[in-house]
Amino acid sequence: MHKPLLLAATLATFLTLSTVQAQPAPALTAFQAFGAKPGLVSLMDDFMTRLLADERTAPFFKKANQQQVKEQLVEQFCEVLSGPCTYKGADMKGAHQDLEIREFNALVEILQLTMNAHGVPFAAQNQLLAKLAPMHRDIITSR
Repeated sequence: MHKPLLLAATLATFLTLSTVQAQPAPALTAFQAFGAKPGLVSLMDDFMTRLLADERTAPFFKKANQQQVKEQLVEQFCEVLSGPCTYKGADMKGAHQDLEIREFNALVEILQLTMNAHGVPFAAQNQLLAKLAPMHRDIITSR
Protein backbone atom coordinates (compact mmCIF):
# COMPACT_ATOMS: atom_id res chain seq x y z
CA MET A 1 0.00 0.00 0.00
CA HIS A 2 1.29 3.44 -0.85
CA LYS A 3 2.04 5.88 1.96
CA PRO A 4 -0.67 8.38 0.93
CA LEU A 5 -3.32 5.63 0.79
CA LEU A 6 -2.18 4.19 4.13
CA LEU A 7 -2.28 7.65 5.68
CA ALA A 8 -5.78 8.28 4.27
CA ALA A 9 -7.05 4.89 5.56
CA THR A 10 -5.55 5.52 9.00
CA LEU A 11 -7.05 9.00 9.14
CA ALA A 12 -10.49 7.71 8.08
CA THR A 13 -10.37 5.00 10.73
CA PHE A 14 -9.34 7.52 13.40
CA LEU A 15 -12.14 9.91 12.43
CA THR A 16 -14.70 7.10 12.50
CA LEU A 17 -13.57 5.95 15.96
CA SER A 18 -13.47 9.52 17.25
CA THR A 19 -17.03 10.11 16.09
CA VAL A 20 -18.27 6.96 17.82
CA GLN A 21 -16.45 7.77 21.06
CA ALA A 22 -17.56 11.41 21.07
CA GLN A 23 -21.24 10.54 21.31
CA PRO A 24 -22.46 11.05 24.89
CA ALA A 25 -23.91 8.13 26.81
CA PRO A 26 -27.69 8.22 27.15
CA ALA A 27 -28.84 9.91 30.35
CA LEU A 28 -30.13 7.71 33.13
CA THR A 29 -33.81 7.84 33.89
CA ALA A 30 -34.73 8.74 37.48
CA PHE A 31 -35.71 5.09 38.05
CA GLN A 32 -32.26 3.96 36.87
CA ALA A 33 -30.56 6.65 38.99
CA PHE A 34 -32.16 5.04 42.05
CA GLY A 35 -30.67 1.69 41.04
CA ALA A 36 -33.92 0.35 39.59
CA LYS A 37 -35.95 -1.96 41.80
CA PRO A 38 -32.98 -3.49 43.71
CA GLY A 39 -31.80 0.03 44.52
CA LEU A 40 -35.24 0.97 45.80
CA VAL A 41 -35.36 -2.14 48.00
CA SER A 42 -31.99 -1.25 49.53
CA LEU A 43 -33.08 2.37 49.94
CA MET A 44 -36.31 1.37 51.72
CA ASP A 45 -34.49 -1.03 54.06
CA ASP A 46 -32.23 1.83 55.16
CA PHE A 47 -35.11 4.33 55.20
CA MET A 48 -37.14 2.15 57.56
CA THR A 49 -34.16 1.75 59.89
CA ARG A 50 -33.77 5.52 59.99
CA LEU A 51 -37.52 6.11 60.51
CA LEU A 52 -37.49 3.75 63.49
CA ALA A 53 -34.42 5.46 64.96
CA ASP A 54 -35.88 8.97 64.78
CA GLU A 55 -38.10 9.95 67.71
CA ARG A 56 -40.32 12.08 65.47
CA THR A 57 -41.29 9.20 63.17
CA ALA A 58 -40.65 6.05 65.20
CA PRO A 59 -44.07 6.00 66.92
CA PHE A 60 -45.84 5.69 63.55
CA PHE A 61 -43.64 2.94 62.15
CA LYS A 62 -43.06 0.78 65.23
CA LYS A 63 -46.76 -0.13 65.22
CA ALA A 64 -46.87 -0.81 61.49
CA ASN A 65 -46.11 -3.96 59.54
CA GLN A 66 -42.67 -2.69 58.57
CA GLN A 67 -42.04 -5.26 55.85
CA GLN A 68 -45.34 -4.43 54.18
CA VAL A 69 -44.67 -0.70 54.41
CA LYS A 70 -41.24 -1.16 52.79
CA GLU A 71 -42.69 -3.31 50.00
CA GLN A 72 -45.45 -0.80 49.30
CA LEU A 73 -42.99 2.10 49.28
CA VAL A 74 -40.78 0.24 46.81
CA GLU A 75 -43.78 -0.31 44.51
CA GLN A 76 -45.04 3.23 44.93
CA PHE A 77 -41.65 4.85 44.33
CA CYS A 78 -41.03 2.52 41.38
CA GLU A 79 -44.28 3.62 39.78
CA VAL A 80 -43.73 7.31 40.57
CA LEU A 81 -40.26 7.10 38.99
CA SER A 82 -41.78 5.55 35.81
CA GLY A 83 -40.38 2.11 36.53
CA PRO A 84 -42.13 -1.12 35.52
CA CYS A 85 -44.25 -1.33 38.69
CA THR A 86 -47.85 -0.77 39.60
CA TYR A 87 -48.63 0.41 43.12
CA LYS A 88 -51.55 -1.62 44.44
CA GLY A 89 -51.65 -0.30 47.99
CA ALA A 90 -54.24 1.95 49.56
CA ASP A 91 -54.62 5.55 48.49
CA MET A 92 -52.68 7.95 50.71
CA LYS A 93 -55.71 9.60 52.28
CA GLY A 94 -57.35 6.32 53.24
CA ALA A 95 -54.12 4.75 54.48
CA HIS A 96 -53.31 7.67 56.79
CA GLN A 97 -56.71 8.99 57.89
CA ASP A 98 -56.70 7.45 61.38
CA LEU A 99 -52.99 7.84 62.16
CA GLU A 100 -53.09 11.47 63.34
CA ILE A 101 -49.91 12.35 61.48
CA ARG A 102 -48.91 15.95 61.89
CA GLU A 103 -45.20 15.67 61.01
CA PHE A 104 -44.37 15.31 57.33
CA ASN A 105 -41.14 17.29 57.17
CA ALA A 106 -39.27 14.78 59.36
CA LEU A 107 -40.15 11.97 56.96
CA VAL A 108 -38.92 14.00 53.97
CA GLU A 109 -35.74 14.96 55.83
CA ILE A 110 -35.02 11.31 56.64
CA LEU A 111 -35.77 10.31 53.05
CA GLN A 112 -33.30 12.92 51.78
CA LEU A 113 -30.60 11.72 54.19
CA THR A 114 -31.20 8.16 53.04
CA MET A 115 -31.04 9.08 49.35
CA ASN A 116 -27.80 10.99 49.96
CA ALA A 117 -26.32 8.00 51.80
CA HIS A 118 -27.17 5.80 48.80
CA GLY A 119 -25.61 8.20 46.32
CA VAL A 120 -28.83 9.05 44.51
CA PRO A 121 -28.10 12.04 42.26
CA PHE A 122 -29.63 15.31 43.39
CA ALA A 123 -31.67 15.72 40.18
CA ALA A 124 -33.25 12.27 40.63
CA GLN A 125 -34.01 13.07 44.27
CA ASN A 126 -35.77 16.26 43.19
CA GLN A 127 -37.82 14.38 40.60
CA LEU A 128 -39.06 11.96 43.26
CA LEU A 129 -39.74 14.64 45.87
CA ALA A 130 -41.66 16.77 43.36
CA LYS A 131 -43.97 13.82 42.67
CA LEU A 132 -44.41 12.97 46.34
CA ALA A 133 -45.01 16.54 47.57
CA PRO A 134 -48.70 16.68 46.58
CA MET A 135 -49.33 13.67 48.85
CA HIS A 136 -48.69 15.92 51.85
CA ARG A 137 -52.32 17.01 52.04
CA ASP A 138 -53.52 13.39 52.05
CA ILE A 139 -51.05 12.18 54.68
CA ILE A 140 -51.29 14.94 57.28
CA THR A 141 -54.38 14.66 59.44
CA SER A 142 -55.74 17.56 61.44
CA ARG A 143 -57.98 16.71 64.35
